[in-house]
Amino acid sequence: MVYLHVPFCRSFCTYCGFYSETCSKSRQSELFNEYADAVLTEAEERKEEIRSNPLRTLYIGGGTPSVLPLDVLSRVVQGIRRVQGDTPLREFTIEVNPEDIVEKGDEYVAGLLDLGITRISMGIQSFDDGILKWMNRRHSAAGAVSAYSLIRRTALRSGRDIDLSIDLIFGLPQIEPQAWEETLDKALALGRDEGLRGPDHISAYQLSVEEGSALEELIGRGECAEASDEDCSRQYRTLCRKLREGGYNHYEISNFAIPGKEAVHNSAYWNRTPYVGLGPGAHSLTIRDDGQQVRSWNTQVLPARGKTYSREMEVLSDEDIRVERIMLGLRTSAGLPADELYLLAGKDALEKQTAAGCLTIGPDGRARIPEERFFISDEIIGSLV
Repeated sequence: MVYLHVPFCRSFCTYCGFYSETCSKSRQSELFNEYADAVLTEAEERKEEIRSNPLRTLYIGGGTPSVLPLDVLSRVVQGIRRVQGDTPLREFTIEVNPEDIVEKGDEYVAGLLDLGITRISMGIQSFDDGILKWMNRRHSAAGAVSAYSLIRRTALRSGRDIDLSIDLIFGLPQIEPQAWEETLDKALALGRDEGLRGPDHISAYQLSVEEGSALEELIGRGECAEASDEDCSRQYRTLCRKLREGGYNHYEISNFAIPGKEAVHNSAYWNRTPYVGLGPGAHSLTIRDDGQQVRSWNTQVLPARGKTYSREMEVLSDEDIRVERIMLGLRTSAGLPADELYLLAGKDALEKQTAAGCLTIGPDGRARIPEERFFISDEIIGSLV
């Protein structure tokens, strides 16, 4: 299970707090290839760690992976796949932005599919051009629709049945209830006019103020205000209702899928499956031979030519593991075995949240946060840890 972080973006989104770098066109080729060299060196150095993981997935995220040209992507993917070994991947995901797909066209999409990609995650975020401009996104609503259709048509022509996921953002202060409903209607209608399959998966994240983001600066200067909890809760309830009516399974707080199309790689994170993160700023979770669990992270800097990424790490305590198990497990509709949660959180806390309707114990013996309480999951989980 490998995550590859691509740190490059053409511009910075208003809300983003992830590590990323912009670069001039004159230096792109040099930087992209230096990045690829460093990643491949790191992958080779961590070969044993990568091969010891029984779950074979590859997820390329960012940043904006679709800014990379096909030759660089191909070199990186082939190198990582050699390190992973001959076992077929259960899932291979890449994140893309709509404007890159439209600009580079079906030849680029066909090239991605030739790399073995089985799942594409596209950051649409909104179908309102005014909101997209405020977010400093480079695509338009029409461009997002075009990119979606282009991916679907190219996959059909190539005879490949890939999964296509889209990202949306809610909790914006300037979005009216009707506008949010219209955004969801447009998301559900993608491909319909052309007889194409709709999104297999939809991720919807609440806008948050990330440290160091442009949004943090705007709020600090009083030029923008956060949406109220009431407005965010209303938008989340609308999201859950519309996607449920559209046939989606709400399998994690922020994630919805047509049954059978749940993300394999991301689901493994919530189960605390060990994984290797490659590239600047990437995180990893490792279980050593002695049973110690180690979380590590690469420094957020592009290394000098001929160098690879330096890592920092910490050995997780029993308390760290307990908190993570509760926090991640209860984010999902599968929840946790009630007897395990009893041991992790204690009898009193479990009974209190169950009596309040914030937890349910199903016939399968698993404890879950009901969907109608997902929006306050942080509060519920906080009471258990």
